[in-house]
Amino acid sequence: MSDDVNPTRRYDASRRQTQANATRRRMLEEARRLFLDHGYAKAAMPQIASAAGVSVQTVYKAFANKATLLKAVFDVAVAGDDDDVSMTERDIIGNIRAEPDAAGKITLYLSHLAQGSPRYAPVQLLARAAASADPAARAVWEQIRAETLTAMTMFAADLVSTDQLRHDLSADDVRDVLWVYHSPEIFEMLVLARGWDTDRYGRFLTESVIDALLFTTAPPPAERRHYRGSVNPDGSHRAPPTP
Repeated sequence: MSDDVNPTRRYDASRRQTQANATRRRMLEEARRLFLDHGYAKAAMPQIASAAGVSVQTVYKAFANKATLLKAVFDVAVAGDDDDVSMTERDIIGNIRAEPDAAGKITLYLSHLAQGSPRYAPVQLLARAAASADPAARAVWEQIRAETLTAMTMFAADLVSTDQLRHDLSADDVRDVLWVYHSPEIFEMLVLARGWDTDRYGRFLTESVIDALLFTTAPPPAERRHYRGSVNPDGSHRAPPTP
């Protein structure tokens, strides 16, 4: 009897989980759209629920309040999906850690950052704007900034461990440089205000950070090209361009 019943129960549980995941994704997608279209304050939870095709109680059960929903929208934007996998466990971080060259690590990270910035930076800027008027949103903004600082502290330690950075920089100095170039304000100024595409934005970030952390004076052009051309965004190596 148990052999006949248990497989059905497992199937039912799996199907329910799949449906729940799809409902959660739909709520997050509609919340993102309404947040960005109308602003955080004007995007009401009943409106989000209606757009997602669920009851408002379902939204509150999943996210507790609008600020928690905002943070979830941001987290999904950063990761690119709603999978239950932390950023430290994702392939991109593993590839960065495995890369032995400091410039290669920077290239990998900032290429990934630039390509993902159209997803996450507008949401981050939305949280910043909402923070001035809503205490719960301010807590989300402060949490985002704190998490970014923690991530940059870890990245700085990884870079320092290569012993390839400028020796006059402390780990805190490295962290602070990374913190500045990671900020959504640079995306806001160059991409949103000046119309740069993400490739140009990524090159600017990569070159600026490499220059700030690796070189005490401007290096010869051939050396600069070698550093900036040694690693593809997917982690594979390529030969530097010929002069």
